[in-house]
Amino acid sequence: MFKFIHCADLHLDSPLHGLSAKSDVLARDIRSASRRALANLVKVAIDEKVAFVVIAGDVYDGDWPDYRTGLYFNSCMAQLGEAGILVFKVSGNHDAASQISRHLVLPDNVKTFSVDHAETYDIEALNVAIHGQGFKERAVTANLVPGYPPPTPGAINIGVLHTSVEGQGGHENYAPCRLSDLTEKGYDYWALGHIHKAGILHRNPFVVYSGNLQGRHVGETGAKGAMLVSCDAGQFTLDFVPLDVIRWFRCQVDLGKVVEDRDLMTQVARSVAKVADENPSIPLAVRLELSGATPLHGKFLAQSEYYRSEIENAATLVAPGRLWLEKIEYKTTPLLESSVPPQLSSDALVTLRQTMARLMDDEAFLQAFSQHAASLAIRLGAYGSREDASLIQSAEDVRQLLPDAEALLSALIYQGGGEAQ
Repeated sequence: MFKFIHCADLHLDSPLHGLSAKSDVLARDIRSASRRALANLVKVAIDEKVAFVVIAGDVYDGDWPDYRTGLYFNSCMAQLGEAGILVFKVSGNHDAASQISRHLVLPDNVKTFSVDHAETYDIEALNVAIHGQGFKERAVTANLVPGYPPPTPGAINIGVLHTSVEGQGGHENYAPCRLSDLTEKGYDYWALGHIHKAGILHRNPFVVYSGNLQGRHVGETGAKGAMLVSCDAGQFTLDFVPLDVIRWFRCQVDLGKVVEDRDLMTQVARSVAKVADENPSIPLAVRLELSGATPLHGKFLAQSEYYRSEIENAATLVAPGRLWLEKIEYKTTPLLESSVPPQLSSDALVTLRQTMARLMDDEAFLQAFSQHAASLAIRLGAYGSREDASLIQSAEDVRQLLPDAEALLSALIYQGGGEAQ
């Protein structure tokens, strides 16, 4: 029996996007996240006494000019070497763009597969054959699998590949292949990289994405880490091992039954607490997504700064010091007229709704308003960047914004009538 770790997409020193440094502790954690995730991997590998580590591409994150990134990687690999652990790695699309990966000499225990053709490394003591090929350039569009050698007879065959398997979206379609290309190759385990979400695509043979070690933005949510693989008489057992040091989440908050501010804060805290309880100890970066039909919709527009601060406070107090709000997304909608409580109805609200309904179909108004907005944007351009271009460029843009305008005006009417505080 032996163990190995399958990991990929380290993206060392890649920045974490969407978090502003709200404390010195957070700023430090953000800067060092990918390095500390790699340090966690080294510790697990040594503690578990693995025989080798497989890295399926993208150690680096493009052409970093700072060689300290590579020096850190080498120091981690050297620690593995001191423990008698071999490392087998292929270059991915980001590595192919890196000056560091082309010029920095690696420790002796690290074996890097050729970028010109697939090759095989044998571990005779374990009767294991490891096959792989790296990226010679960033955009590899050919299917590399047919060029991999046939399985070594009588050995445990492991393929290492940075690839986009058909059906796996969200990343560039580099070194594309079909699942059947892999399963029919005759290997026992395919260690894949490039897709940042861990998943087992097939069993017997195993075709596995380990995902990346550390989530870098809100598009990479949940636990991140590597696969700890045990092999006993040719039978594989897989355990996903979390290695990340900051974890990203999208937190859904349903406001469909929320009317009062205090209920809003309670609902936010309850939703965030569920995430925090399921992920104890680790720092969390959370994006709140508020949804549902609620009378608060217009108030969010009318008092955006107030609600942003109050919601952030309610969320971060759930796990002070280890939870930060990355962003609040308002996907709420205004209540239908029939749903508005009687005490909030008024002649002004009725007139507003009637006017907005008429304007939705008033092409002359929509066109005139869009032209006025375009003219105003040109005049304001003298005072700001052209990147601050108007969101209103057509009559259809005006039509799309009218519901929010109605919600905002409704909120102001509620406040003017004394119903909203």
